[in-house]
Amino acid sequence: MPLVDGSAWALLRELDDPVHLEFPRDYDHGVERARFERLVVGLARRFGCACAVDRNVQDASHHGDVGVPAGATAGGEPITVRVSNFGGMAVVSLGLPGGGDEREEPALFDGGDRRAVEEELGVLGYRVIPRRLLRERYDGVVPFPGGATWWIRFFDYL
Repeated sequence: MPLVDGSAWALLRELDDPVHLEFPRDYDHGVERARFERLVVGLARRFGCACAVDRNVQDASHHGDVGVPAGATAGGEPITVRVSNFGGMAVVSLGLPGGGDEREEPALFDGGDRRAVEEELGVLGYRVIPRRLLRERYDGVVPFPGGATWWIRFFDYL
């Protein structure tokens, strides 16, 4: 389920570790990959389609993306879920994450589409982070040269 701002900020700061940039100390890739694959299957079942999946992520703080094609959604917009390597966090957006066309404003989402995605994430223990918080300037414990955003810290390539 989506976290409210205060809870999301607390989680982001709790997970921010200057030693572990790509994944947390206790990260188990096999366990996280299995959970991610269950998400892919669940979204495909919910939307009655084959989802586009990016599993080939390296040098990044995120695990992968699952894309529901526009033709399978009630709102007629593609939906992308990006899963972080940290804390079971996920971001839900219309369009492609990081591609400049992503939008998360709830008014733009078809209510049933958003609920279906959030229910699948919730069943698997993922926590939805509001994308707007991740656009904020990163002021955590990792010294990023030239600055960064919270998106880069937990949901992008490093």
